[in-house]
Amino acid sequence: MHSALFLIEFGAIILGLGLLGRFAGRLRFSPIPLYLLAGLAFGEGGLLPLGASEEFVAIGAEIGVILLLLMLGLEYTASDLVSNLKTQYPAGLVDFTLNAVPGAVAALLLGWGPVAAVVLAGVTWISSSGVIAKVMGDLGRIGNRETPVILSILVLEDLAMAVYLPIVTALLAGVSLAAGSITLAIALGVAGAVLFVAVRYGRVISRFVSSDDPEKLLLVVLGLTLLVAGIAQQLQVSAAVGAFLVGIALSGEVAEGAHTLLSPLRDLFAAVFFVFFGLHTDPASIPPVILPALALAVITACTKVATGYWAAKRAGVGVKGRWRAGGTLVARGEFSIVIAGLAVTAGIEPALGPLATAYVLILVVIGPLTARYTEPLATRLTGRGRPAGTAPAVPQAREQVTDGSDREPGTGPDAATDREVLSDRNAADRA
Repeated sequence: MHSALFLIEFGAIILGLGLLGRFAGRLRFSPIPLYLLAGLAFGEGGLLPLGASEEFVAIGAEIGVILLLLMLGLEYTASDLVSNLKTQYPAGLVDFTLNAVPGAVAALLLGWGPVAAVVLAGVTWISSSGVIAKVMGDLGRIGNRETPVILSILVLEDLAMAVYLPIVTALLAGVSLAAGSITLAIALGVAGAVLFVAVRYGRVISRFVSSDDPEKLLLVVLGLTLLVAGIAQQLQVSAAVGAFLVGIALSGEVAEGAHTLLSPLRDLFAAVFFVFFGLHTDPASIPPVILPALALAVITACTKVATGYWAAKRAGVGVKGRWRAGGTLVARGEFSIVIAGLAVTAGIEPALGPLATAYVLILVVIGPLTARYTEPLATRLTGRGRPAGTAPAVPQAREQVTDGSDREPGTGPDAATDREVLSDRNAADRA
């Protein structure tokens, strides 16, 4: 009877997600907010709470985050990662300053104390790699010029979690400085070792994983990813970081084949993750903290847009790409919930959990909207797509345009426009 109920519940969830995804597709809109609202409807305090399938949904949600980060890692090589980290670390510092400080200040103003301030700083600092990876895929922006900038900031945040989470855990547990230092050293050592192996021996790993049989390739890549993610999490390092590093360690035909095989699984389990997030949000706990959560969400949405804009400008991306980068980084999600969950378990502040939940829910719903509409809205308000007095940028050899298509400059229906752009740039250079 229990197994029959489980099949009915889980089947209804998958069918409902498919219908919601189809509805969102017709509206040309990301389905993530709809998945979250579905989770709220069927979670604790919702219209029809689930029971039998909740544990399986939790496992599926964890796999969904891992696959999202793996697929994101497959888009870039280890050399790309190292190069981006070397050039974008100032953006990581700006990101921390603009987005962690508001959370810490808010906790202190609410009278929650320094430990809660450290926790809420992490909640407001870290963008959701899972949500952002899904949104970029839905909007067809993986090949855009601003995407490496976004990726660099996300990677810096994920790697920073290898330092931050052990510190928070030690603070919440009230352990001694020596014990906390040991935990931190282990976490840093594991993260560094995995990154070193991915960069130094990526080709060897790719040859080991490679197979002409799609079934064997799928099993080996998925098994390796889950294994590394599990070991990383066991050693107090984020499972998402481990999965991402596995992705960048694979290259060439292996990465292309794995991407094709794993895409359907990623979409399935990613949808389950967003439903799971909603399932664990009691709608009744949101109204009492909605005003401070909304104020904090507005402030940190603006600071994330500023972070992305500044980082993309520093990388030489055009004005429209800068706004897209800022809008894409707004969403918070899995890391913020993990951090808040640690604080709730430790019992340091009863109101912190509901506030963090409401805050993340607001931004995880608004995030796909800002990713899509920040750039056109900013362009309309400023009345231009680029700074006054600057020449148009030369199109890249394979630049992805905003509608998601790829074309060579000088070809296709916009060939005349491309020739005019190149001519204007040459004239500007001569001037």
